[in-house]
Order: sequence, then C-alpha cells, then structure tokens
Amino acid sequence: MESLAASKVRQQTAEDFLPLQGTDYVEFYVGNAKQAAHFYKTAFGFQSLAYAGPETGMKDRASYAIRQNKLTFVFTTALRTGNPIADHVYKHGDGVKILALRVDDATSAWEETTKRGGQSYMQPLKMEDATGQVVMSGIHTYGDTVHLFIERKDYNGPFLPGYKKWETPYYNPTDTGLLYVDHCVGNVGWNQMNKWVKFYEEVLGFRNILTFDDNDISTEYSALMSKVMSNGNGFVKFPINEPAEGKKKSQVEEYLEFYDGEGCQHVALATNNIVETVTELRRRGVDFLQVPTTYYDDLLDRVGQIDEDLAPLKELGILVDRDEEGYLLQIFTKPVEDRPTLFFEIIQRKGARSFGKGNFKALFEAIEREQELRGNL
Repeated sequence: MESLAASKVRQQTAEDFLPLQGTDYVEFYVGNAKQAAHFYKTAFGFQSLAYAGPETGMKDRASYAIRQNKLTFVFTTALRTGNPIADHVYKHGDGVKILALRVDDATSAWEETTKRGGQSYMQPLKMEDATGQVVMSGIHTYGDTVHLFIERKDYNGPFLPGYKKWETPYYNPTDTGLLYVDHCVGNVGWNQMNKWVKFYEEVLGFRNILTFDDNDISTEYSALMSKVMSNGNGFVKFPINEPAEGKKKSQVEEYLEFYDGEGCQHVALATNNIVETVTELRRRGVDFLQVPTTYYDDLLDRVGQIDEDLAPLKELGILVDRDEEGYLLQIFTKPVEDRPTLFFEIIQRKGARSFGKGNFKALFEAIEREQELRGNL
C-alpha cells in the first residue's frame, strides 16, 4: 500500500508543469577560469571533467567543467573585452551566472515558464556531437542570474556538445566528500523578496515552504528576511533573502553593495560526513566562519542527543540544529573571493529538512565580526 508521503509526492509530480530532476550544474563567470578551476580542484576536491574554448570552436570564451560525485561546477572567462561575460565580471566580480536545472523536456520547460511570465534568456536550442544531443533553454531570474533547463537524456559525452574531455594527469586530488547541491540562496534588494517569491510560484510552480522574518534572523545590529522556495518534488530549493532595518549594515546589504546588484549569495553543498569533509577542506586551505566556543556549552540541551561527538564539532566550528524530522549539521565558509560576496555552506542532514533557524543568531554574529574587520558593518 502506498504511503501518504509517497502519494503526496506522486500527486505533486503529476500536477507539476515543470518537473525538475535536480541541479545539473552551477556556472560561474570569472576573471580567470583556468585558475578558478585549479582552486576548486585543489581546495574543494573536484576532478577535471571537460573543457571548451578556441580549441573546440568557442572563440569568445574558455570554460572548464569540474565534477565531484553529483556536483558539477563550470568556470567561464571572456577572452576579449566587449563581451557579456567580461561585462558581468567587471560589474560583479567572480560570481554565479547560471543555475542549471535538469529536466526531461527543455522545450516544454521553456514554453511553460515563458507563457507564465518568465523572461526568455535562451529559446530551446538543440546541440549535437558524435556522442548524442542536448537540448537547452533558459529564463532570467533575479539580477543577472539565469536558470537554464538542460535535457540530456540522449547524450553520452563528458559534459555538453562543444566541450572535450579534460584530463589533467599531473594533478587530480582526492574528493572531500561533497555530494550534490542542497540549495542555492539568492540575495535581492529592499522590498523585492515577495516579488521573487511570486515569480518562483507563478513562473516555475515552486511553493514557499519556510519563512523567516527579522525576528528570526536578527542580531543587535542587523537583520534580514528570507523565504525558502521549493519545487514540487523537493529536489530544488532556492531561499531568497532581502535586507531588513537594523542599526547597522546587514550581510545582505554588504553583498548587494559589493556585488553591485542582486545575485546568488551562497551554494550549499551536501555531505554524508561533515566532520571528515570540513577537516579535509580546512587542511586544503578553505577558511570557515567561527562561532564562540560558548555556543557548544548548552548545545545538547537545545538540540537533544546527536550521533556525533561534541569535541570535533566544537574544534571545527560546526553548527547543529533540530526540527520535527531530525537534525542537521552545517558550517559556512568565509567569502571565497576578495569581494565579500559568494561563499559556500557545507551541510549534512540527519533527517532535518529545515535550514538551521536555531543557528541564525550565532552565525550572523560571526558574519558581523568579519564585516567589522572589513569596515563594512
């Protein structure tokens, strides 16, 4: 007999005009794609996957695709000025341009979203090579960010047509246990959150599954508001943040100022063993935010019993929170670039489906300490 939960998922999927299979890849526009790819291999444990550039017929850019388990990043750089990629990097610095979503039918995805008000970024485009075909389409979302719909069921190549397999026998680091994209967070401007919530509801068929206001997410100095948007099957989640009034400048305001507009604030990467993953990431030079050790004094009283030993969590600065379905462990890197914009979250879910509400105050105070050091609080 079908369970109630399975029946609910089946019903939502049946009604879903945009069934998503998950995140296909995240593409970053950067100033130097070769060096960026090397950094993410070295520091985060990705492997070389595919390359596109002048040698493959792509004259205006170079792109390096790297992969770790089900997690694919692409780094793209312009080869000349007067190029939309170069303009994007000049304005925003290195940042996320494309959040690509895997679909079964990219043509239908484009038709359904554009007829519901989505602004077209790419009409359905079929690309072929000797290993098969991929259909891509896309729409604009907040700021200069776009969603591409990727249909690759008839493709057996390394990544996409136009790319060749990229092998680097001189250096392929072991992975760090990163598995897939858990969620991607967007920062939008003052009073813009509800506009984009409506966009995801009406254009992509998402629903608002969690809401945090400035009472939930505030410190003595700053505040923000957030709503979590999820597609029908829960495979894709996009929290959306906007600033709220506070005594000083919030992290979202700092992001909007230095990114020069709305954009993707952080990408949350899932792991099955956060202690091992963070230990290895730190060993390779990834910097993480640190909360005061007093955070751990009453941790078990707040979240109950957990499987992990407290000592390594305290040593590494890993946060813990619980909801009705279980608990989660999470930690946030410092910004990975000189502009205080993009960072990453490492998350391990032990049943919990939430986003660490109980950690917001400690986390944001840690962010404020970094803002103060930069002179931006």
